[in-house]
Amino acid sequence: MAKVFEDIPALHPGDRSKERQMKLEDFDYFLPAELIAQYPAQKRVLSRLMVLDRKSGSISHRTFFNIKDYFRKGDALVLNDTRVVPARLRGRKQTGGSVELLVIREKCPGRDEEGCWICLVKASRGVRPGLKISFDRGLEAELLYKGEDGLWRVSLRGPKPVRELIEETGAVPLPPYIRRAPEDIDRERYQTVYAKNPGAVAAPTAGLHFTEALLEDIRSMGVHIFHVTLHTGPGTFMPLKADDPAGHRVHEEYFRVDRGVLDGLLRTRKSGGRVFAVGTTTTRALESSVLNGLSLRRYEGFTDLFIRPGFEFRLIDALITNFHLPRSTLIMLASAFAGRDLLMRAYSEAVSKRYRFYSYGDAMLII
Repeated sequence: MAKVFEDIPALHPGDRSKERQMKLEDFDYFLPAELIAQYPAQKRVLSRLMVLDRKSGSISHRTFFNIKDYFRKGDALVLNDTRVVPARLRGRKQTGGSVELLVIREKCPGRDEEGCWICLVKASRGVRPGLKISFDRGLEAELLYKGEDGLWRVSLRGPKPVRELIEETGAVPLPPYIRRAPEDIDRERYQTVYAKNPGAVAAPTAGLHFTEALLEDIRSMGVHIFHVTLHTGPGTFMPLKADDPAGHRVHEEYFRVDRGVLDGLLRTRKSGGRVFAVGTTTTRALESSVLNGLSLRRYEGFTDLFIRPGFEFRLIDALITNFHLPRSTLIMLASAFAGRDLLMRAYSEAVSKRYRFYSYGDAMLII
């Protein structure tokens, strides 16, 4: 492992003493409910953009299509090409009670049989192992057991492949702070324009602001564009509860980074270019790939990497992100990169200037 870190020196070493001193309340802030965006901006590139300069501590305000002004020839832009699955299923027990499943991924640890899925379960009354649930189009479920992570292992079967049935019957899994039912607009706008690999239950929201035209403009400037995959899971919506953040464990999420991407990013940095990561998910995929070593052709698996103040970033020079929930792992990641004091000052200014928050909200660039 030491050889890996010699090959990729830390860009931002971090301060371990600050990490030990931090409490959960250090990542809290007041947010009026009306600033939580319930719908996307009229056009993707018309979201507002707050720009944080870590060296000067300055905060400026732009529109997202201005983000191309911050790139120069030889830089790299890294996107998470995960695709959101319509993973919210509404069904009924044999007794008639309603049950909702959020289907996270297939294959349960320790079980080899097909048709075993990991799910969040929400019901009108308590549920137990052996409970059977019926959905539209002949899809059926049986609850097997609840794991230590709080997620259920569920057998899903139907008259055709389960993935097809989920696509046909499921609803867009909007986060709980969007207090409305999914609509037709969400099928398009709760998805990046470059989404390719299905598997996420939450959008990589920093990427929602990009259009194909904007990406082409950035590419034409001589910026290299790379793709990685990280399937965003339900941990995105889960605030921490313990007062000491260091005791929190992040839910595992599948990721994949091809060796060609990593080689391209190393060439970018060697030639003086900068690496822009689009979102916390892209950042976690890249940093997780480094932890796996440099000898593999592909970096693939599950990561529970928890990036918080004190973390040593090795691959990114700039972060494009949205405004995150208080007391969440995502605001801690942004704090680790920007510095907590600067980030929390920026959040206070965003509230005062009426920025729109969370998944369908405005964006931030940290350089």
